[in-house]
Amino acid sequence: MAYTLFYFPGNANLAPHMALEEIGTPYELALLDRGNAEHKSAPYLARNPTGRIPTLLAQQPDGNEETVFETAAILLHLADRHPESKLAPAPGAAGRGRFLTWLFHLTNTIQPEYRVFYYPEQHVTDPAHIADAKATAERRLCQMFDLIDRELASRPYVAADHLTVADFLLLMLVRWGRNFTHPPRDLPHLGRLCAELLARPSVQRAFAQEGLGAPFI
Repeated sequence: MAYTLFYFPGNANLAPHMALEEIGTPYELALLDRGNAEHKSAPYLARNPTGRIPTLLAQQPDGNEETVFETAAILLHLADRHPESKLAPAPGAAGRGRFLTWLFHLTNTIQPEYRVFYYPEQHVTDPAHIADAKATAERRLCQMFDLIDRELASRPYVAADHLTVADFLLLMLVRWGRNFTHPPRDLPHLGRLCAELLARPSVQRAFAQEGLGAPFI
């Protein structure tokens, strides 16, 4: 199976990129020029009408290509297409519900809050409120990461008793908060998991290929 991952360094493609490296399946990267808004261009919008990054092209057994976008959807698609990777409990298996619960918590609750933090001007009508919107988003995100840290006190990984694609998504989200006043990497259990993930060769390769240097998180 061959894949093409459309990406921009450090964007939401980082989690699927780590998953592809962990799985070890053939893939290629297609760099998008965000400076020239290539992700808003007609050719890209024909593949992903949201104009967001990432997009995955997945070759099917019949030779046709399937397009998948939304980070969590790409992660779930990859895990289910490659069950030998054990990056998600199989459909119907014990633990699948808990895995889906935390995968979707990360993508539906934590990830959208980052849009308020990084693009506060899009969430206010009065520019005088931009700083408050950003500060409020950071405070809410820290509360969310506190909850994750408490969960990790009783299990080694966020969504299961073994590594899953949700852990790559979590690492990406922690990285996005590296410049917080109280960065999530400093939480004891979350920091432990992130250190373990950063030591994995698959993660190191993905960071290197995207040109991401220290501080990694």
